[in-house]
Order: sequence, then structure tokens, then C-alpha cells
Amino acid sequence: MTEIKKHFAVIGNPIHHSLSPQIHRAFARENGLDIHYEAILSPLDQFKNTVHTLITQKLIGANVTLPFKKEAYQLATTHSSHARIAEAVNTLEFNDNEIIGHNTDGIGLVRDLEQNLNTHLKHKKILLIGAGGAAEGVIYSILEKKPSELTLTNRTIEKSNVIQNKMDVHAKSFDVNLNVIDIAKCPHQYFDVIINATSASLSDDALHMDPKIFHGGSLAYDMMYGKETSYMNQAKSKGSRVSDGLGMLVEQAAEAFFIWHHIKPHTKSVIESLRVL
Repeated sequence: MTEIKKHFAVIGNPIHHSLSPQIHRAFARENGLDIHYEAILSPLDQFKNTVHTLITQKLIGANVTLPFKKEAYQLATTHSSHARIAEAVNTLEFNDNEIIGHNTDGIGLVRDLEQNLNTHLKHKKILLIGAGGAAEGVIYSILEKKPSELTLTNRTIEKSNVIQNKMDVHAKSFDVNLNVIDIAKCPHQYFDVIINATSASLSDDALHMDPKIFHGGSLAYDMMYGKETSYMNQAKSKGSRVSDGLGMLVEQAAEAFFIWHHIKPHTKSVIESLRVL
């Protein structure tokens, strides 16, 4: 009896740029799985209807990208701990009448830093720039690794304060010093890892940070991928190691793949193949 091909999708708007189909098909080939994975463009006001239509078409699971991660959180009937804390979902699992929401972004970031970039976060001083969904989605996973200090900064400092108040209980549970600092005063601080979680690199805008923040001992990480951003170039000019977020993209996809298939795919060859595109 022929096994029925399992169907998956990534939902977003826009979606044409998504590498998720390529990544998940590569994972499936590596593990001898025959899957169907497609990119779905959902109208901005139709996310819920799009998901329910896909469920009627026997979809097993879906990745969710911008701008629907908060809506996916609201739609899910059950949440993983990472999704519940981030209040955002990037991976959906459809199980009978249940919609299970996961957030694999933070897991993907930490794995890329620690496994691919050999930058272990324990006892490190980390600066996270940004206070939107991208930043919120990764904070808990960073705290789990028990850095000595996690400092939040943003152009609008009030937003960082809101996140600090929300996450402080988790920081205390991991014995991490969670701070907020004005972005203009950052040069007076030393950080081992500096992560750009803002959308500035989408339009290649500069962050208007004093370049003294970067130094030879730091890793400057941009969650954007696919190009050398102004942020990366500024950091490189000061001797910092730099990385874009392609590894994070692949690693968060690998965690979603594990959720759906209970198989941990190898990621190194997929990252390397995407780098040469």
C-alpha cells in the first residue's frame, strides 16, 4: 500500500522570497521522506480562513512568517512554553481538532550561535537590539543558556522597558541580569555578543549606533540574511566577527521539522548550499 504524501506549507504575506520550501524539501530528501511543501500567500485579513482551508485539505503542519505570528498565537488552541512566553507562533501542528502553536525562532538562534558559530552564551554579556516580535521571540531561549547579562536596547526605550518587565521573572529564574540601556549610551558597555533584531537591515538602514560598541572580541549577529548589511559592515570595520541570520533560519526550520516528523535533520549542508545561491 502506497503511503499518502504528507502536506505542509509556509504562510505569509509577502511569501515569494521564502526559503522554507527549499529547506524542508532538503531535510525530507536527506531522511528519505516524500513530502509536499508549498508557500501560501494569505491575504492580510484572511489568515484564520487560510489556515482553516488548509486544515480541510489535510495539511499536517505549517510554518508562519510575517506578519501573522501573533495571529497564529491567537488561533492556536494549545501552546508550547516558548510560544506562550513569546506570545507568537511560527510553527503550527494540526492534530485532530487541536491546533498546536510552537515558536522555534529562539531555539534556532541559539543553535546557530552555539553549534554553527561556536559562540557559547553561558556567562557571556549579550546586547539585543530591537523590541519587536523578532526580539521577543528569542529572549527566553537566550535566558535559558544562562548568560551573565542580557541587555535590551531599542530606538524607543519604553518598548524595551515593557519587555524587561515581562521577562524579568524568567531572567531571575535563570540568575541572569536583565537590563535596559539607552542605545546612545551603549559604547560605554562591553558585550561579547551583539544581536540586531530590528527591521533596519530590510531596507539596509543604519542603526545610528556609535561604532565603539564593536570590538575585536565581539560577535555581531544580524537576524536578517542574504546580504552584508550596514550593521555587519560597521561591525566588521571595528574587527568584530559577523554573521547574518541564515543559520538561524535553517535551525528554526530544523526544529519545526523535528516537531512534525520526530527526526532531527542535519543542517550544515543545507546552510552551505543556501550560502552559494
